[in-house]
Amino acid sequence: MAKIFDTQLVVADIPGLIEGASKGKGLGDKFLRHIERTKILVHLIDINSEHLEQDYKIIRQELAEWSPALLNKKEIIVLNKADTLDLKSAKKIAVVFGTEIKKDVLLASAVSGLGIKELLRKLI
Repeated sequence: MAKIFDTQLVVADIPGLIEGASKGKGLGDKFLRHIERTKILVHLIDINSEHLEQDYKIIRQELAEWSPALLNKKEIIVLNKADTLDLKSAKKIAVVFGTEIKKDVLLASAVSGLGIKELLRKLI
């Protein structure tokens, strides 16, 4: 349970969603059933990945293979660890990535707090 501003909600971290998770690889299949009960999916993708679009597509493919209905849930795409780059470079990566996947992309950093309030507002 988390309190965001004046709203309480349940937040679940679903680890291990790797390629093949829907077929039992890694820990993903042990957690995928919990995703079905969520209202919003937040995809945290490391901004330092050299394959952002591929990382996102793998997540979406695993969700689809588990349950195609998951693809209809509201999703928020976040490039995390944005503080590891200068802000101008991070913003450029977010814009390019967002264009590639045709979605809005947020920048965030748990360390610096960058984008956290914006992300929280989108959750409520």
